Amino acid sequence: MKIHNYAIIMAGGVGSQSWPASKQCCPKQFQDILGSGKTLIQNTFDRLKSFIPAENILVLTNTIYKEIVMEQLPEISGSQVVLEPIMRNTAPAILLAAMKIHNRDPEARMLVAPCDHWIQEESLFEQDMCMAFEEAEKGKRLITFGIKPHFPNTRYGYIQYDDKGNEQIYHVQRFTEKPDFQTAQNFMNQGNYLWNSGIFVWKAQTILNKFEILLPDMFRLFKVGEGFYNKPHETNFLRSHYQYAENISVEYAIIEHSEEVMVIPLSFSWNDLGAWGSSENEFRGYGKSKTVVNTKFIPVEASGKIIRTEGNKMVLVDGLQDYMILENDEVLLIVPKEKEQRHKHIRNEVIERYGVQFI
Repeated sequence: MKIHNYAIIMAGGVGSQSWPASKQCCPKQFQDILGSGKTLIQNTFDRLKSFIPAENILVLTNTIYKEIVMEQLPEISGSQVVLEPIMRNTAPAILLAAMKIHNRDPEARMLVAPCDHWIQEESLFEQDMCMAFEEAEKGKRLITFGIKPHFPNTRYGYIQYDDKGNEQIYHVQRFTEKPDFQTAQNFMNQGNYLWNSGIFVWKAQTILNKFEILLPDMFRLFKVGEGFYNKPHETNFLRSHYQYAENISVEYAIIEHSEEVMVIPLSFSWNDLGAWGSSENEFRGYGKSKTVVNTKFIPVEASGKIIRTEGNKMVLVDGLQDYMILENDEVLLIVPKEKEQRHKHIRNEVIERYGVQFI
């Protein structure tokens, strides 16, 4: 029996929130951020191939990262690496992947998986994804996944759901993109809101129909290349056409305006390694108040640290409380944890003063 399940690993970002470990030449998805022995993209690929054939896993990334993808994932072929000639948001990337997969298998179901998620309970992950594949066959459903909020986080989008459903899958009522603190607090108090994980499952044909209705210009832009997908001339087509795609997220363009959107609350522990603070509980540490990786650490009246160095350096910290100490070969960053929200601002200031050589 033919297997119609496919997966798309989203691996095109520059990981600015994880700077200075994450650099434009080698973003966080290609690094072992947590000292696990594997890079984030390797962890994601291994997690997916346990229940999806390796040849059915595509990697969406930027053209400049092709060689590093092939080096880190030797099991895949060059045809499985989908190269964006210019960085855009998730909507054009997902549309392109859907067209390529549908061109290959009209009955295909797609799992969209960001590569910067940290998931250790892999059997539960597989269980939730397989449930979603089955749900995607019912009508024209779009399946997303949500996480029960632990605190009023303003970095995530929120999913309001109808809590009258069963305990495994619910109808989505609305999405809210990255609310302010008070709004996030209100959502938590209401109880029927989840963080948006950015993981999706749907049939390729279903999402293509949504794009045709809701983003007709983008749909036509990529439909022109139908005869080139999965063939040698695909690269030339994308070089000439991809730049005209609107820079917009799939949530804002498609999901928020669609009916039959369902959400499955994740049954496994999940962490989005989008910023150092979100990574804190996952680091190998020196006790609960110190999170340390690639470092021989000597604390002297020091607690609440996030420390990550290159080359397994010895670091002695005396008297500092609640600081992040982060470095690469060219940059040393020492910042109070409470100011982590300024991380992008600091990075941009470095670009303004010294150019992109340290980024």
